[in-house]
Formats: sequence, C-alpha cells, structure tokens
Amino acid sequence: MNKPITILAIESSCDETSAAVIINGNIVSNVTASQDVHQQYGGVVPELASRVHQLHIVPVVDAAIKKSGVALEQFSAIAVTAGPGLIGSLMVGVSFAKAMALSLNIPLISVQHMQAHVSAHFIRRPIPAFPFLCLTVSGGHTQIVLVRDFTDMAVIGETRDDAAGEAFDKTAKMLGIPYPGGPLIDKLAQQGKVRFEFPLAQVLAYDFSFSGLKTAIRNFIQQHLRTHPDFIQENKSDIAASVQHAIVTMLMQKVRRASQELQINRIAIAGGVAANSGLRKALLEWAKEDNVAVFIPDFEYCTDNAAMIAMSAHYKYINKQFSDQKLVPSARLTF
Repeated sequence: MNKPITILAIESSCDETSAAVIINGNIVSNVTASQDVHQQYGGVVPELASRVHQLHIVPVVDAAIKKSGVALEQFSAIAVTAGPGLIGSLMVGVSFAKAMALSLNIPLISVQHMQAHVSAHFIRRPIPAFPFLCLTVSGGHTQIVLVRDFTDMAVIGETRDDAAGEAFDKTAKMLGIPYPGGPLIDKLAQQGKVRFEFPLAQVLAYDFSFSGLKTAIRNFIQQHLRTHPDFIQENKSDIAASVQHAIVTMLMQKVRRASQELQINRIAIAGGVAANSGLRKALLEWAKEDNVAVFIPDFEYCTDNAAMIAMSAHYKYINKQFSDQKLVPSARLTF
C-alpha cells in the first residue's frame, strides 16, 4: 500500500500567518491568524508584519497539525510560499519551513503565491476543465492567467502599475474608511448608486492600469471638497459604487477580450478581490448572457491562506518539483 502524500503548507507572504495540511489532494486543516496591528496605520507595515509572523507561526502550525491528526513522521514534505510578497514576512515562513523539512529529513517545496491563488480552484470539485482563464486579483497583483494544467500556467496579462485591490484600498483611505478598506468599499457600494463617472485606462492587449484611476478619484474628491466640505459624508455610498463599477468594468473588459480572442469559455477568478460582490455579479451575469462557465472559489480560499499553498504543493510533489536548503524567498518571484 502506497504511503499517502501528506504535506504541511505554510503561508506568510503579507499579513496572514497560515498553515494547512493536505492528504492525497484533500485539505484536512487550514488555520489562519490575521494581524490587527496595521489598522491604525492605514496599511500593512512590513517590519511589524514580519514581527507578528514570528509570534504567530509556531502556534498556527501547531494548531494545523493537531487539527489534521497527522503525526510528524507521517509528513511527506513541507511546502512554503517563497514569493512574491513582503520579504521580511516571506523570510519567516521560508526559514521555518526549511528548518522543519531539515529536521524531519523530508523534501521542501517552494510555491509561487499567485500560482497558488489559481490552485484554490482545485480544492473543491468540480474543477474547471483545462485550459481555462483565471482572473487573479489581489491587493498587490492583477493578472490574467492561462491555465493549461495543474502546474502549467502562464501570465498573459497583468497590471503595468497598481493592482485593482490597491485601487480599492486607496479609495477607502481617501474616503476615511479604515484598513482593510476593500471589503468595506464593497459593502458601501451595495447601498449606493453609480452616479459618478471615472476614466477607464486604455492599455494594449490584456494588460491593466489603475494608477490613473486612483489619481482621477483623488482629484474628483478634492475638487468637490473645495465647495462642499460634507461631500464625502453625503455621497460616500455612491462614490464607492461608482469606483467599484469602474474597477469591475476594466477587469471585465480585459477578461472578456481574452476569452473571445483565445476562444476559451471557462473563466475563473482568484485572489482577495475575488470576494468582491460587484465582480462576482458581473461574472455571473456574463455567464447568463453568453456560453461561459464561471468558477468562483469559496470566500475562505480567496484571501491569503495555506490551503491554496498546500494544493499547489500537492501537484508539485507528484511532479517531483522539489527545492533544497538553498531556497531563498523573493519579493518579486515570477511564475
């Protein structure tokens, strides 16, 4: 009888410390600790993030292992996010994973964070048939990924400057909404109307640009505040709805174009912004209009978590894609 493939995965790329255990492709535990310390600063402070990871990583990993019921000697490999992300945060996870793999004398698996977001679609069944397109949208990245297989993925479009998630968070900050602002913008948008028009960047091919939108939003708010000091308070929901509409429109334009030109009608979304109700609604409406199959992951697998790291590592293990003790994290690790 073959020994089951049992992997402990660790995620620490930004401000969530997470650990998960996967057995033969099935997630049996997924524990995540978030960090509240950044709220007072309106964004993630890298140095503080890495310090809190050091406090969280041992109890989080311990909780994930205990919840799984797996003994240490039963693990086949240790997987870890090697990038992209905050370098200090990545170093905490990678150092811990390397030490654990060395002490147990088992393989180490390096996982690319954005590939893992795509792999979140392999956690639940049915999974999208290959090939499919995945719109991967988070606070730091916006990409369209052509997914040919479990480990064969290629970025065919990405942001040339800021990410969609950053546009949401920066808008929230302009409106006086506490961090993390993206989810709160979404809630406000559901209560508001699309009354204000913002420019949509025209970028070639399947690439995105959100820096101009952020500037336009700032100028719009400042202009109205000069003559109407209560403008934000009186129009907050409508501003949120209008901004969300602009961001979702840009995302949909590109993914629809890629779908039509590549003749791929299976569309997935991933990343933190995949939890946005406006984006989900737009995708589901598209699915009703055209012959398009849309795949949306569970909310718990949209934001950073170790389950997606574990799923990516499972297929890397099958393909014997192992790392060694020379593994070094990279803040800008590419596919």
